[in-house]
This record gives sequence, C-alpha cells and structure tokens, in this order.
Amino acid sequence: MATTSLLDAHARLRPPRGPLVLAILDGVGWGPADGGDAVHLAHKPNLARLWQTFPTRTLRAHGTAVGMPSDADMGNSEVGHNALGAGRVFRQGAALVGDAIASGRLFSGDTWHWLVAPLVGPGATDTATLHLCGLYSTGNVHAHCDHVDALLRAAHAAGVRRVRVHVLADGRDVPDATFERDLERLEHTLDGYRAQNDRDWCIASGGGRMVVTMDRYEADWSIVERGWHAHVLGDAPGFPSARDAVATLRLRTGGHSDQTLGAFTITDATGAAVGPVRDGDAFVLWNFRGDRAIQLTQAFEAGADFAGFERHQVPQVRYAGMMQYDGDLSLPRRYLVEPPVIERTVGEFLGAAGLRTFAVSETQKYGHVTYFWNGNRSGVLDPAHETYEELPSDRIAFDLRPEMQARAITDAVERALRGPQRPDFVRLNYPNGDMVGHTGNLAATILAIEAIDGEIGRLIGLVEARRGILIVTADHGNADDMWLRDGKGLPLLNRAGLPTPRTSHTLAPVPFTIFDADADHAATWRLRSDLPSAGLANVAATLLALLGWSAPPQYEEALVEVSGLELRATA
Repeated sequence: MATTSLLDAHARLRPPRGPLVLAILDGVGWGPADGGDAVHLAHKPNLARLWQTFPTRTLRAHGTAVGMPSDADMGNSEVGHNALGAGRVFRQGAALVGDAIASGRLFSGDTWHWLVAPLVGPGATDTATLHLCGLYSTGNVHAHCDHVDALLRAAHAAGVRRVRVHVLADGRDVPDATFERDLERLEHTLDGYRAQNDRDWCIASGGGRMVVTMDRYEADWSIVERGWHAHVLGDAPGFPSARDAVATLRLRTGGHSDQTLGAFTITDATGAAVGPVRDGDAFVLWNFRGDRAIQLTQAFEAGADFAGFERHQVPQVRYAGMMQYDGDLSLPRRYLVEPPVIERTVGEFLGAAGLRTFAVSETQKYGHVTYFWNGNRSGVLDPAHETYEELPSDRIAFDLRPEMQARAITDAVERALRGPQRPDFVRLNYPNGDMVGHTGNLAATILAIEAIDGEIGRLIGLVEARRGILIVTADHGNADDMWLRDGKGLPLLNRAGLPTPRTSHTLAPVPFTIFDADADHAATWRLRSDLPSAGLANVAATLLALLGWSAPPQYEEALVEVSGLELRATA
C-alpha cells in the first residue's frame, strides 16, 4: 500500500458503535417515475422506507461530476467507483484521450512512432499492417469513434499503406440497432483514404461486444476467444462486407441486438479472411476503459503460461492500448495515453487508521469495489486490514435470472459481520440494476430491483442488530429509464407502437440515503442542505466523517455536518 498519512480524528463526530455498510445499487438512478422507470415500478418496501423516512438526497453521477468531458456524457461504473473511492474528481479516460489528441501528444509520443516505424519507409513490406480494434461507438464510455478517426488520420499522415479495422458493435452505451449507421460512417471514412494513393484499408472483422472480445474480470474467456479467432486468426464466419455480415447475422438470429451479434470476418474473392494478424504487424486496442480491455491484452502479451484459452498461434506484433489498463500488472506494456494517477484513496486512509474493511460483489462488479474503488490498482491494498470476496456470476443472460447473486452477496456480508475479524467498514455492489437494465427487458429489470430491495431489507436488519450505519447509493443511472425518449421526454415508439427499449446508462442523479441505527450517534449529525451540486466524489469524506475522522483537504466536502444538538452539547 502507498504511504498515507494518518487522518485527524473529527473534532466533534465520534465513530458509531457498529460497522458502516455502504451498499452500491449499480445502475439505480432517480428517474422519471413513469412506465419506463423500472425502479419506480418495482415493489420495493425497504427502499421506499429508507427514501421516505431517513435522510435522503440525490447525487450527480455523470458528466463533469465524475470526470467525463461534458455533462452530456453518461457516467459508468468505472468512473463512478473511482469517484466514490477517491473522494475527488479526476479527468477520466475519454477526457484524457481527447486532450492528448487535441494537443498532438498522442501522436508525438514514443509509442505511436514505435507502432508505425516498421510499417512505413523503404524497409516496410507490402503486407505490414496496422490493426485497429475496439468498440466503435459514440457512447464515450469504453471508446469513441472520433478517436478512431484520429488514429486513421495519423496513420495516413505517417504513410501507413495497409490498415485493418476490427470493429465491435455497442448497443449498450448507445441506442440499440445503430451499428449499421456506424458502419456506414466508418466505411465512408475508409473510402476517402482508399481513394488516395495506394492505401489498402478496410474493415477486417467484428461482432457484438457482449459475445466477442470484451469480457471482463475473466467471467467468460470464450468471449475473448471468439475475438481472438476473428481478429487475429481470421477464423470466423466470412462475408464480403461488414454490411452483409450484420444483415445476415440479424436475419439468422431474429434481429439480434448489436451487443450480441456473432463474430464475423470479411473475406476476399477467394474466400480468405482479409485481415488476420501476422508477425511484424502493429495492433492498437483503441478502447480507453480498462475492464473490458485487459483480457485481450493478456492474450497478446502473456507468455506460454497463458491459460485463458488455446490461442493456437501468437503473432509477434507491436501491441499497444489506448491507455494502460492495469498499472500494477503493467497491462499493456506500451500505451498511447497516460491514465489518471489516483492516490490517497479512502481505502488507504482507513487501512492506515487501523480500520478493517470488507469488500464484496459478484464477478461482474467485483473489480469495481476493489480495483476501481482503489484508484485503478489491483490486489488488496492492505492485507492486514482488508478482506475482499468475489462471488462467481452466472454465465447466462442476466434477464433470465434477474436476481443474480444478490442473496449470496448479502450472505457474505452477514458472515463477515459475524466473523472473528469483524469489519469496521463494508462496501458491496449489487449489479442487478445495471446488468439486467442493459438487456432492455423492462419486466426483468423490475424483478431485479425487487430482488435487491429484499436484500436491502436484510442489510437493514444486520445493521440494526449491531447499531451501525447503512448508506445506500448508486454509481450511475440505468434501470431508472428503460425507454428511448425524444427531446420532450416522451417515449420513442417502435413499429409495433410500443416504447423502444433503452439498453444504455442514463444521465439521472442517484439516490443517497443514510440509515443510522444508533440513535445517540444519529443525533450528532445531519445531512447538509448547502451542496446542491454534490456528486459521487462527496461520498468518501462522508464515510470518514461518520466513522469519526476528518477528510484530507483535497477531498470534496462531506455530505453531513455536526447537528445543532451536537454543537450545543460541545459548546
């Protein structure tokens, strides 16, 4: 763990008798409260009791409040947990990449020159290829197509003759069924370069992000394996164009979502794949967010002990990511943009103060309450004071089992609270609202909210029995609005006259509630009313204050203050 100075004890607030439990309801925002709001529609007596009876407010969880370039950008679980754990706002991947492109730093750095050097000049072979791979999306959550345009411009300026683009469909961070439009944009861009000089540039492979390449937390290596076969080996169903591939795959599967389109390759007149990766090529993964980029990076950079799947062959290439996806593991070794340096997280301070922490979630969000909470660092920060537990996620579509592992997560919290090393601070993430919300299935998402509401009831009981504190909040919106809407907020209707499902995050604020089961302790603080623009970064100082510590000066302000009763008592 990085060296961190001890905090000062709070001048007036003392620690609670029991533990402080932070429950993060992933993807549960404060929505429009209509027929498209799964949170509103769900039967949720426990959440309703908290929101109506105990100190509650909303927090900003998108845009500049979490380090995104503008307030038009949705938040996501990664930047949300960064802000929750760091106590302040850091410029995040999208903004950092945009800055690096605008300033020219991205293409003046050593890594870009290292990538293109063997592909240009008199020593370059006719087959030397620059491969560009990633999520082709305007969502600005994992990647942005504008960044791809910048890479293509720079490759053209550098004189790269042969480029292959391996393009993944979104359908989660943007409206679904928009991949054809995105492909048209990309093909138009490539046509412009092909018309110049002797450029051999084209799309080579692709697929939907949830079944090809972009697995995370090693939940399902077969997803990455499909990508490896399509992008690297050129071994996937072949089509004469990406447009033909998508049209045929949709027809075969009854109109599959963009995110679940199968893997495909583009083939030439002989039926051979146009873009397998060969020795001597360069390969750039243009995603800037780390969680769904790490495993493909490992497949390229790991040695003979790689166990994710059978790679068959590993071409010797110059590989780089848009950013470094894991600093502790140095993945990848080369990258185009420096990631934010996040230190002095709340977890470091709690460990230095000798407080015990327990963090738990299932696989889909385990990295969020550990890696992202800890400032993009892997592993346990302080083994003497921290315990983490990962529960395996189901490997089926999340709307088929919307309760996911919520009960098991609460079970793990209960075991920890009853164990010999009882934690002072517990953080947990229920993924249901986000993961089921991404399917666009409104009925299943309502069931997901009802499942976590039952677990919130259990947490209330556990905290009450120990005279502790329960804080319930979220990292961003999703389940709060399951309909695509027009500029007036009205649902966009599909051909059947029904609201078009929304599968992406929302711009909604998120609820924040404090339930203090120790009446004496609860009388010492109150929720502040003078921070109308507070966001997720204000939570860390709030945790410290309720635990009896003063936050470091760099942190955003706490959401609580000493109550009038406590002020009079200590005057």
